Amino acid sequence: MKVLVIGGAGYIGSHVVKEMMKAGHKVTVFDNLSSGLRCNLFPQNEFIYGNILIPADLDAAFSQGFDAFVHLAAFKAAGESMFLPEKYSVNNITGTLNIMNAAVKYNCKKMIFSSSAAVFGAPEYLPIDEDHPKNPENYYGFTKLEIERFMAWYDKLKGLRFAALRYFNAAGYDPDGEIRGLEQNPANLLPRVMEVAAGMKPGMKVFGTDYDTRDGTCIRDYVHVTDLARAHVMALDYITKNDKSLALNLGTENGTTVKEIIDAARKITGKEIPSEDVERRPGDPACLYATSKLAKDLLGWEPKYSDVETLVKTTWEVYK
Repeated sequence: MKVLVIGGAGYIGSHVVKEMMKAGHKVTVFDNLSSGLRCNLFPQNEFIYGNILIPADLDAAFSQGFDAFVHLAAFKAAGESMFLPEKYSVNNITGTLNIMNAAVKYNCKKMIFSSSAAVFGAPEYLPIDEDHPKNPENYYGFTKLEIERFMAWYDKLKGLRFAALRYFNAAGYDPDGEIRGLEQNPANLLPRVMEVAAGMKPGMKVFGTDYDTRDGTCIRDYVHVTDLARAHVMALDYITKNDKSLALNLGTENGTTVKEIIDAARKITGKEIPSEDVERRPGDPACLYATSKLAKDLLGWEPKYSDVETLVKTTWEVYK
């Protein structure tokens, strides 16, 4: 299939592009390089420099005739979204509607969407499944949930089949070492740990050590980015074969604590990685992890690279 990957020069996008190519798809990348990197582009792919906020750019891309598209072009800093909701409204919501309108105009009716665990908010039970109540606690999560609702309507009214893939914490790097562009302004734990290990930052903070967990620090569900990328390919296969949409959680079903990540990084890098224990951050739940039973049942997806050692090793290979 001819697949347009919007945001394909970014951290997750570049891994999705690689897995799509491995599956035999012909991939074109559309990106404005605001956070994506030219070094993440593969020479065998066509690259379109364009902006999702400019409908003419999307028209020019979709008019080339694609069978499917992947949308990974949202802003994703949950904290920032609470201070700059207008930025997230324009890019995430208006930008996505521009994409969907161009897609249906040019009869590209298969959409893989990078959604988020942020659609759920604080967990009412664990592990989180697809039926868990959706009460986002930040504006970023709200934008993702609204997009899922828009897609459901476009499915009903325009025949746009979609897969909404709700990630938990994307981490790690390409195990083959081909993708080496550092994520820009990372907000997640593992890149911050690596910045300290690599001497880019003097130290780091651990927010809360008195949670009701096995070592007092927060538990999160870290999924290797290559595992997430594989799920995009499998989801495209599913909606193509079954002609129906789906929404899935992608987690490991095993949470890892902040301390376990830092300890593994110290062991693997051989670096001290100074850390300071500080107060909890408001709104941080003690535990967040998902069941991926539905993804396994429908797609046959299981994480292959999401053990702590592989997550840390593949990230250190890039940062060191």
